[in-house]
Formats: sequence, C-alpha cells, structure tokens
Amino acid sequence: MSLKVSKRRPLVSQSEIRNMTLECARVSGVNLAQGVCDLPVPEPVIRGAEEAMRAGANIYTRFDGLARLREAVAAKQRRFSGMEVDPNGQVVVSAGATGAFYSACLALLDEGDEVLVFEPYYGYHIVTMASLGIKPVYATLEPPEWGFSAEDLERAVTAKTRAIILNTPSNPAGKVFTREELALVADFAEAHDLFVFTDEIYEHFVFDGREHVSPATLPGMARRTVTISGLSKVFAITGWRLGYAICDPEWALAIGHFSDLVYVCAPAPLQLGAAKGLEELGPEYYQGVSDDHQLKRDRFCDALRSIGLTPHVPAGAYYTLADVTSLPGKTAKERALYLLEKTGVACVPGSAFYSGPVGETLARFCFAKEMNVLEDAMQRMGRLS
Repeated sequence: MSLKVSKRRPLVSQSEIRNMTLECARVSGVNLAQGVCDLPVPEPVIRGAEEAMRAGANIYTRFDGLARLREAVAAKQRRFSGMEVDPNGQVVVSAGATGAFYSACLALLDEGDEVLVFEPYYGYHIVTMASLGIKPVYATLEPPEWGFSAEDLERAVTAKTRAIILNTPSNPAGKVFTREELALVADFAEAHDLFVFTDEIYEHFVFDGREHVSPATLPGMARRTVTISGLSKVFAITGWRLGYAICDPEWALAIGHFSDLVYVCAPAPLQLGAAKGLEELGPEYYQGVSDDHQLKRDRFCDALRSIGLTPHVPAGAYYTLADVTSLPGKTAKERALYLLEKTGVACVPGSAFYSGPVGETLARFCFAKEMNVLEDAMQRMGRLS
C-alpha cells in the first residue's frame, strides 16, 4: 500500500513526561514526573460548575468564552498585575494554556518563522511550533541563577525571527524573570519588532518574597505581548482544560477564531466554575498556595541534598531540577530509570528540556504533592544514601 502519514507525524510523539508517568504506573511508584498539582479543588469552583450544569449552561459558548469568565480574568489581572484588560476584546478563553498557545501560533506565525526560546524549555512549546513548521532557536540559561545577557539574545536573532517565548515562573527551572531581565527582553523585542509570547501559568507559585511581573505591563509591551495563563495549576483542575490568552484586540480576534476552529470552546459549565473561583477566592487563597509550595520545596530540596542529588532551588513554579550525575548511567534517561527501579520514584530526564547535551546531567522532580505522598517519595529516595 502507498498510504503515508503526514510529514508532521515524526515531530510529535509521547512526551518524556508522560513516558515516565507510564513507567511509574508500571511499578506502582510515586509519580514526581508529571506536573499535576495535588491541591484540593476549591469549593467555590466545584460548586460553580455544578450550579452551571444544573442551570443549563451545557451548550457551546461564543468563540472567546463566556463573558463572566472573561470579566473575572480581567478583574484578576488588574488585581494581581495592574494590567488593564478589556474583557470584551482582549481575553480569549481556550482549551487550556496549551490551547491558547497553539491558537496564538496559528494566528500570528507562519511556517519558516523562527522563535527565540530560553532553555531549559517546556517541551509542548517546542513540539507545537515544530508541528507548524516554526523553528525554535535557543538561548541557554545558566544555573544557578539562570541568567542571560542582551548579547545572548542578539546572537540568536536572525532575519526570520518573529517572536520570543517567556515562561515565568518557568517549567522546569523555576526561574522567575526579574523586572530588569524583562526590560532587556522588552528592548530586544522592540529593536527587532518581535511578538512576545508569555506563559504565566505558574504566576501564583512564587517564593521567598519574589514578585511575578507580567511582561505586558512594561512600557511599550502591551501591543506586542500575548499573555497566556490558565486555571489548571492554581485551582488544581488540569483535566478541565481552561486557559486563556490576553492581548491586543487585533491579535485576540484572530487567536479566538483559530481557537474556535480547533476546539470550538472550552467546556461551558467548567468556565463558570472557574469564574466563581476567581470571583470568590481572595488574596489569602493565592498566598496560601504559594506558602504551601515553598514549604514543600524546602523539604524536598533538603531530601535531594541528603542523597547527593544537588538541587537547583527554584524561585517559583513547583519543579526542581537536580544534578543526577551521581547515579549510574550514561544519559539522563538511564539515570531516571535507575532511580525509578531502585526507589519507585519517577522523575523526568533533563534531556526533555534541552536541545543539547546539558540536560543529560539533570532530572526534573515535581513537588506539588500532598505532604504524605511527598514524604513517601523522600523516604523511598533515602534508600540511595
């Protein structure tokens, strides 16, 4: 037979995160590979969704989401970042932050374009672009501060560069970009007339008194920035698939139309559940989420040190990259599988987050677990000492 799959097929495969999740399930281990937050879903969020279902909110929404959720997102953005957002032209609700990013790429980028990406990177950003024929070009952040310079950006830019991606706080490094670093990016984007895509899904997981700054709030950045976030992490509803893009009305219209084409809409009653959570949960909820994860971070990083896996302590998000070169194996994957075999604890090989060999020395652990689960994982890993 002469039937063929598309040329995109080899570009998209099961992510290493999900591969390690399957390996973990095979041995009934503790999964610190997948970024699933074990917070309880806030009661207003559950109640809001149930009330919406019973009230009949079970049909398609308009292409950019229900007005109540768009208004709640705009109000939250104003409260936490100072960003003034028109909910009727600048907010597009989509199927998760990944859906918002995919729709933004479809709307604003073309095959053959290049996008500057900081590594370590989030793999879904890379695969999404590759599937559309968009080329990622990398600027490598160096631990422990994960810093960069204007020269690093200038070395990576070409005549084909159309955008730069920021993930702050970042997965997997937990880097929180400072206002000064974002100003460097802003100057670079203006000099080269680039879009700036920002993935801010971990915006409420920031530690040690640091500040999350939304790049769109910097001078001159509002029109060129597409701010992407969602409710999956902070409300622990990853399976609800609720994310959004915030941007200039011209870009929002195009992004909304592509989101409608690919996803039609995010689930209607779940949109209303999330809206109720945004309306009713105050600053103390978000601070509690941050404080809880800072405590878990500290406990888990101490446990890693005690077994000789030196952690790069994250400033935000809920992952730790650790040096795993003390474990047997030639690659990060071999070392991750050794750890799983010996302790029953799953992590993600650092090679999943790098284009080059740097990742072979690292592994990513997710510490966003109930404390008893995290304690179990730490006790299991103690067998290595």
